[in-house]
Amino acid sequence: MPIAQEIAEKLQVFEPEVLEVIDDSARHAGHAGARPEGESHFRVRIKAARLAPLSRLARHRAVHEAIGPDLIGRIHALALEIEG
Repeated sequence: MPIAQEIAEKLQVFEPEVLEVIDDSARHAGHAGARPEGESHFRVRIKAARLAPLSRLARHRAVHEAIGPDLIGRIHALALEIEG
């Protein structure tokens, strides 16, 4: 299963109104941490009412926790755009 799909599935726990998981790996080819096969750099846009009451830091922590350390460990970079 592609990593982007794994991320999207894990983030369903927040019942998002908007969820985009973008594989930006091609834009980082040749940079540190970029793998020739891709799937190293991701951008997530998520809007979920469950995240609304949290501070910016708490939102980021919640998303990282939902994705989990095993999956986080398989990627090099994760950019988050989170709305509550």
